[in-house]
Amino acid sequence: MERESFARRLTRPCAGGGEVARLLLPAAVLVLIWVGTYLRLASPETRSGGAAFGSSGPKNYTSSSSADRLLGGLLSPDFEASTCLSRYQAAIYRNRSPYSPSSYLLRRLREYEALHRKCAPHTALYDRSAAVLRSAGGNASAASECQYVVWIPHNGIGNRVLTIVSAFLYALLNNKVLLLHIPDDFTGLLCEPFPGATWALPADFPIRDLFRFDTKAPESFGNLLESKDASIDSRSYVYLHLPWYYGDWDKRFFCEDSQRTLRKVPWLLLKSDHYFVPSLFLVPEYADELRELFPERSAVFHHLVRYLIHPSNEVWGRVTRYYRAYLEKADERVGVQIRVFDNFWVPFEKMLEQIMSCLLGERLLPKVSENAVAATSIDTKVKAVLVTYLKPDYSEKIRDMYYRRATTTGEVVGVFQPSHEGSQRTDHRDHNVKALAEIELLSLSDALVTTAWSTFGYVAQGLGGLRPWILLRHTQSPDACRQAASPEPCYLMPPRPEQCFGGGGGHAILRNVRQCEDEGGGIKLFD
Repeated sequence: MERESFARRLTRPCAGGGEVARLLLPAAVLVLIWVGTYLRLASPETRSGGAAFGSSGPKNYTSSSSADRLLGGLLSPDFEASTCLSRYQAAIYRNRSPYSPSSYLLRRLREYEALHRKCAPHTALYDRSAAVLRSAGGNASAASECQYVVWIPHNGIGNRVLTIVSAFLYALLNNKVLLLHIPDDFTGLLCEPFPGATWALPADFPIRDLFRFDTKAPESFGNLLESKDASIDSRSYVYLHLPWYYGDWDKRFFCEDSQRTLRKVPWLLLKSDHYFVPSLFLVPEYADELRELFPERSAVFHHLVRYLIHPSNEVWGRVTRYYRAYLEKADERVGVQIRVFDNFWVPFEKMLEQIMSCLLGERLLPKVSENAVAATSIDTKVKAVLVTYLKPDYSEKIRDMYYRRATTTGEVVGVFQPSHEGSQRTDHRDHNVKALAEIELLSLSDALVTTAWSTFGYVAQGLGGLRPWILLRHTQSPDACRQAASPEPCYLMPPRPEQCFGGGGGHAILRNVRQCEDEGGGIKLFD
């Protein structure tokens, strides 16, 4: 005898007549919807990270092809996987990248790794270079087999990642070695990216208190230029001041004659809070090398940030635990990164309206029905929304909307927010751990919404190879959001080309850059 279905038994006429069955029918449908959804969310099968928005299938966390693990050859295989789980696991969690690194970039990365091993801290060549720096005291340089760029952190976690990538490309172009000055609030967040050597600047570095270097530092390149110091190329070190408040003389760093001068300086101390890579593309002597390194200019940051930035096991553990608990079973994941700047403050209700206009207008989320219950099938599609913001206000409003009412499509929408710190506290290590974990979680999205000017969002889109929908400022456009042309970040405050070219030559290479979607005065790379 054929087994009677659950729904049929619920609605079968009983001794009391057919009225009970009619009353139970809506309840039966609702039970079937939620049981089906629960079973799918509890299933051991997981959603794959396909490149197409909304693709689905099983995901295997224990194995991946060599090409996936090494990101098409970007990563060296010469690491012990257990020391940095994210290095080889991230490819399994993220959607497959639509971009492939050039063979020339892969060759240059292997060459750089060899240079780094030769010149890194705790080698004879480093010790010799540091001893010369200690004895010279900044006044005279000696010929050195190894030259260095020392990165000085400035501002939040997004700014730091953008400038690490920028400083690395500058070092790569000039055959210099990148070392990071890592403060306590940044210690243990990132894995070493270069096999067999560290990129951490030793505590006994001869130049003390690197945070003292700022606008008025007499050793800054801009101040040396302004004072017409003729001995720049014979100095043992020079400070490069490139944060958002840099001056016109500092901006001459990006001029070709300045690059030739600085190439002779063995130690460059660099502080910035911006992604200044687009302006490196405007230096004529770098043009051929950069063209060969990056045939797809829209993927420069995407390749370099995945090569360099690997969260430590502590951070990656938070990422994977949260992802598997709340996000992995969904059919689609939508990341929403919100930032309200003090100098461009927007009232809560107005910002919420803009966020929802973007999510609904771009069909990233379904509309809600006027009815509490909408017709749907047992195979209900689930969308997970990951919200990152310093406060819980926006996620609670969006979550409440989808909790109280069904969607017009029958889809179920879950809204999640890992933390709400209240305020940015870059000088607290645990705050930075949470921030980096949330950037990584956003990068695992199928679709991403970010806030104009946010470096936090820039890093997430680069890691994920995503073209985000950018929430524009109300003064920029009547549109709620606009999709970016590529995953490339914006250089928000670049120098003007005429500061180097005098308004004449050099404009042909401007074909490498265009105006940013989120800042009219900014530039970004494009194909």
